[in-house]
Amino acid sequence: MAKSRTASLIIRMVVMLIVIGVILGGIFGFQAFKSQMIAQAIAARSNPAQTVSTTTATASDWQERLEAVGSFRAVNGAALSSEVAGIVEAISFQDGQDVAAGTPLLQLRAEEDLATLQQYQAAAENAQVTYDRDLKQLKAQGVSQATVDSDLATLKQAQAQVAAQQAAIDKKSVKAPFAGRLGVREVDLGQYLSAGTTIVTLQSLDPILFDFTLPQQALAKLKVGQAVAATLDGYPGRSFDGTITAISPLVDSTTRSLTVRASFANPDHVLLPGMYGKAAVAVGAPQRYVTLPATAIVSNPYGDIAYVVAGQGTAQTVKQIFVTTAGSRGDQVAVAKGVAEGDTVVTSGQLKLQNGSPVTVNNSVTPPNDPNPSVADPS
Repeated sequence: MAKSRTASLIIRMVVMLIVIGVILGGIFGFQAFKSQMIAQAIAARSNPAQTVSTTTATASDWQERLEAVGSFRAVNGAALSSEVAGIVEAISFQDGQDVAAGTPLLQLRAEEDLATLQQYQAAAENAQVTYDRDLKQLKAQGVSQATVDSDLATLKQAQAQVAAQQAAIDKKSVKAPFAGRLGVREVDLGQYLSAGTTIVTLQSLDPILFDFTLPQQALAKLKVGQAVAATLDGYPGRSFDGTITAISPLVDSTTRSLTVRASFANPDHVLLPGMYGKAAVAVGAPQRYVTLPATAIVSNPYGDIAYVVAGQGTAQTVKQIFVTTAGSRGDQVAVAKGVAEGDTVVTSGQLKLQNGSPVTVNNSVTPPNDPNPSVADPS
């Protein structure tokens, strides 16, 4: 009887342990399953596939360029004025007129000066007659040499008075000192002008000069005769070709820069003195670099990086690569190291990427990739 009770207790104990084991196993299994599912869900949410645009890296020739800003100036340019004071009697030009050198532009009243000139001319003529008569008398020993010498001095004095008076009258007339285009008239008929008052501006427009500055490090790369390309905001999409005509022998001690002057043909007079422009001077021999849109390069405190796409279809991921750039032109950048020709490089959507991120490529909209972009005409 005692043995059967003991056996029964043992059986109950074994069954209870089995049940407890099954319950604990279920609990621990459920917790493990739940942890695994949570980890997968977190992983899926933390690193979803990002939509990016891409381009295939290509190689192209790059020409090193020195770029600077500057302004145009006329070969000859002046604000014209009269050397003497007077009343404006005649104006012989129109606003914006093209004139040749020596063209009369303005005349001041000169009646009194002309009358004085006639007086001096009469005195000079009389002195000439006296000198000629006494010179004949000298040959006949009718007068002394001293008399002839005095007559000659009187004649020269009279002639000098005529020349001085003629010069004073000439100053009453303002003429174009060189060929060019006139500006806006700043005087009126009958107006009294003080000496030095501006009448009109005159600018010689063809050719026209362009002055710009470059750092002293560029001096070894520059020479007279090099080609220069200039662009202006006023003429989007248009480039003007010129030639370096002079390089300043003086380096500014403050900025350590030097002035370079170029000359541009300007037959249609579209370039005007005072215009602001950008100059580009091609130097050295062309070099071949991998070329990417500028948006493909991301800068951070550690350097410039690019993301290269690896894999196919839905298994595409990106690899972060540090790159070395060698310059830029327009919307493009040259890569000297880091990206190889033929690599697929991300051009937009990099903000959410990290090394190994899965990506989905969508190239329906791509960033600009123009080496010579121009401002769109609003019209």
